[in-house]
This record gives sequence, C-alpha cells and structure tokens, in this order.
Amino acid sequence: MKIYNTLGRELVPFLPRDEGNVTMYVCGATVQARPHLGHGRYAVVFDVVRRYLLWLGYDVTYVRNVTDVEDRIIETASERGVTTEEVVEASYRDFSEAYRLLRVLEPTVEPWATEHIEDMIDLIGTLIGNDHAYAADGDVYYSVRSFPEYGKLSRHDLDDLRAGDRVEPSAQKQDPLDFALWKAAKPGEPSWESPWGPGRPGWHIECSAMARRYLGDDFDIHAGGHDLIFPHHENEIAQSEAATGVRFARYWMHNGLMNLGGEKMAKSTGNVVDLVEVLHSREPSAVRLLYLRTHYRKPLEFSEESLDDAEASLQRLWAFRRRVDGLTGDPADAEVMGRFQGAMDDDFDVAGALGVLFDVVREGNRRLDEGGEAGALVTAFDEIMAVLGLDEQLLGVDDLADQIARLADRVGTAPDIDGLLERRAQARAAGEFEISDVIRDELAALGIVVEDTADGVRWHRG
Repeated sequence: MKIYNTLGRELVPFLPRDEGNVTMYVCGATVQARPHLGHGRYAVVFDVVRRYLLWLGYDVTYVRNVTDVEDRIIETASERGVTTEEVVEASYRDFSEAYRLLRVLEPTVEPWATEHIEDMIDLIGTLIGNDHAYAADGDVYYSVRSFPEYGKLSRHDLDDLRAGDRVEPSAQKQDPLDFALWKAAKPGEPSWESPWGPGRPGWHIECSAMARRYLGDDFDIHAGGHDLIFPHHENEIAQSEAATGVRFARYWMHNGLMNLGGEKMAKSTGNVVDLVEVLHSREPSAVRLLYLRTHYRKPLEFSEESLDDAEASLQRLWAFRRRVDGLTGDPADAEVMGRFQGAMDDDFDVAGALGVLFDVVREGNRRLDEGGEAGALVTAFDEIMAVLGLDEQLLGVDDLADQIARLADRVGTAPDIDGLLERRAQARAAGEFEISDVIRDELAALGIVVEDTADGVRWHRG
C-alpha cells in the first residue's frame, strides 16, 4: 500500500511504526458554529481510511480532537452575547449529529483541548527550556527561526513570509513570524493558571500536546483538511520536533477542500452550505457517496445536481442488494476483491473502488437475469460497501421517521418509497409491527397509500 505523503509530496510505501497497529490523529472540529459541507468531507474521507485499515487486519487507534478553546470561539460568544460554554455545547451537538448521520465511526479517543491544559503547559515549558520559545509579559511565543526545518511541510520560505500573512502581529514578538503558545488572560475570556500567569493556550500547541499524549512520538498518520497545512500543521511539526528531537508524524494526509460556486467553502466568508440541514433534508448516505466519488486530495465542487446524481447512484447500489437478499455465504469473489484492494492500496483511490462496485452490480444483474450464480459477487459487494460505509442499514423507528419526513420536502421518488416498503416487509416478517406501522402511517400522511394485495405490496398517491 502507498500513501501520498504531503511531507515530501510523493507516494510512499506505508510502513506503520508498530507491526499490525496503526496510530492516527485527525484534526477535528473547532466548535464555534454549525458544521458546513466541507467539515463532513474530512470526517468521511478519514473514516474510510480507518475502515480500510481495519479491513486489512490492522488495529487502529483513531484520535479525533475537539478544539473547545480558541480565538474564534471567544469571538463568536462575544458577538452572540453568550458564554463560550454555550457556543461549544451547541456546536459540538451539531457536529456529533452530522457524524452520526454520515455514519462516521466513533473515535478511539476524543480529547478535548480544555481537558489537556497541563499537557500543553508541560510542552511549552520544555520549549522554553531548550530555547525554542520565550515568555513576554504573560504571553509565550515559539521562536520560528530556532527551528531550521520550519517550512518543510508547507514548503514556505521564511524570508518570503510576512507579518499579517496568516501570521499574528504583536509588539511582544522577537520576530514577526513567531507564533503564540500561550496567551495572557484578558477580561471576560476563559483562562487557566500557568508559570507565566493566567491565560489560555494557542491553537497550535493543543494538537501537539494531545497527539503526543495518546499516540506518543513518531506516530503513523496525521490528517486534516488541505487548509491546515499552513500554518497549523507546520507549527505542530516545529513545536513537537523541537521539544522531542524526533519525527512528529510519519505520514501527512490532507483532503481537498469543498467549493461552492467555484470558491472555497468557508464560514468566514459565508460561502457555506449547512451540513446538518442537508443531512436532514436528503439521504445522508448520498452525501457520504458524494464525498467519496472524487479522490480525497482533489477539490470537490458542490451542487444540488451532483447530490441528485449521487443519490441516484446510491439507490442503484441498494436496489441491487435488495434483489439479491439471501444470496450470501459464498466466499467473496477473489478477482473483484483483488481489484478493490488494488484501488485502495493506491493512495485510497475510492473512486476506483466505486468503479469496481458498479462493475459488480452490472455483472450480478446480468447473471441473475440469465439464471446464473451470483453469491460470490454478493459477498464481495457486501464487503466493499461495508468498508466504504455505504451499506443500507435497517433503520429503527426514530431514524425511519426522519427518513420518511425527508420525503415531504422532495415529494418522494419511487426508489425512496420502494426501499421503505422493503424495510416494512422485513419488519413484518420479523414481527416488528411498530416499525411496519410507522412506515405505513407516515407514508399515508404524505398522501402515499400502501396496499397489501395477493400479488404483493402496491402503492399509489392518494
């Protein structure tokens, strides 16, 4: 397996630190506002990386942090006239709901920045002790020029950087390029005691401290959005490697950004599509498929038409699986799984893996139409769908009610309704009559009449 390592800009063989185990740190949410579609992409991309590694047989320690103290959170609280805790709670709830609907696996560890202040203070103390940082009137700054390799990830030349170019200005700095590790307390802001006086950590030191706490030094994969390469990930490397004297992370993976109307999707500009709203109005797994159809390193342009197309493709996959229900138990088709693994081993080429999946659907339907055997293809199909997180789940009552409610916004298409009626048939066969009744009654409320006849279930608009 080869991974494109941002550090070096090349495909390199994947060799984890510990045989049979993979350690991953993914920069998670800064909980300042509701997530937009771009936030969902990183979550799904690296969820599939994790699922594939698990499928290969690795044990995976997956750390996804929560940044709950940061300038933007404080600014949002001030603008709204609420506490930072209220901003954090509301935003975290929305992110959690989005992860759930997108079927992103729970992280092994989800550290919150405010729970690791002591780890950050210890790391800052080490950097001051070895002359990579300095205190100034209650602030502490990292001395960028003390680290000769600064810029190796982003390929920035120090002499080309200017104060104000994604660099925080301050009269306290010895060099305009230096960045804050600790910020002195200001009235009304959250703060903690430290050897340099009350204050709060800078954003970059948070991830260095939390990654080291849970994964140690020289862990395997550090991942996040392309916009984090500079300055965030560059600064993480400088801090961590100056403190420990060893490599911080072996592989750096960055997903391409979401665009809307040809421009980067960003909260700061208002050029966003609310992720939770989309997930409640459309099929969440179609949003997941939309993310996966483009190679993770490339930018992805969002449009309603592209989401419509992803939803149609998803329904085609699910329709095939319903058709072959019961054809399981055979070993997975070796040729299919070899092609799937070949795509995924090439820097997680999920688009190529999806091509294999749709080839299975075409060949499986052909064999079934001709009365042939398709059991091995079905097993391969199920394995691939599970790795990609696209397999159709048998939803419970609450989730079914949400799914049916989404039909009200879109009138309802035949694949949507047929899928629900298939679930109703399965529920009736299993004696789950509450689920069966919910589907019938909710569809009736939308003007869709369900009839049980001697020839099977039929539906029409009332």
